[in-house]
Amino acid sequence: MQNSGMTAMREYRQVGTRQAVESASPYRLVQLMMERALAKIAIARGHLERNAISEKGRHIGDAIGIISGLQASLNHKVDSDLSGNFDALYDYMSRRLLEANLKNDDQILQEVAGLMRQVKEAWDAIGDEIAEQPVAAGLA
Repeated sequence: MQNSGMTAMREYRQVGTRQAVESASPYRLVQLMMERALAKIAIARGHLERNAISEKGRHIGDAIGIISGLQASLNHKVDSDLSGNFDALYDYMSRRLLEANLKNDDQILQEVAGLMRQVKEAWDAIGDEIAEQPVAAGLA
C-alpha cells in the first residue's frame, strides 16, 4: 500500500511540474531550469556523501543537461557580448560538473552550485516587468 502511495505522489508531482512548465513564460522557464539544476546538484552531493556513485553520476548528468539547455536558449542576436559571457560560463559549469563526477569532488559541486545561485539571483532580480518580454529568455 505504501508503495502505491509513493507512486501516486510521484505522478502527482510530475503532473504539477508539467502544468507549471506548460503555462510558464519564457522568463519563468529559465527560472525553473536554474532551480532544477540547483536541485540536481544538491541531490548529487547527497549521493556522493552516501557513496551512491551511480546515482550521483545520473544527477550530475541531469544538471549538465539542464545547463546545456540554458546554453542552447541563449539569444546571441540580442546582446552578443552578454550572451557570449553566459555561453562561456555555462560551458565552464558543465566542464566542472564533469570533473566533479570523475573525481567525486564535492568542492567542485559546491562551486558550480554557487555560480548557478549567483546567476539565478541576478535573473530573479530582473523582475516581473521584464518577465513578460520575449527578450528576457534570450539573456539567460
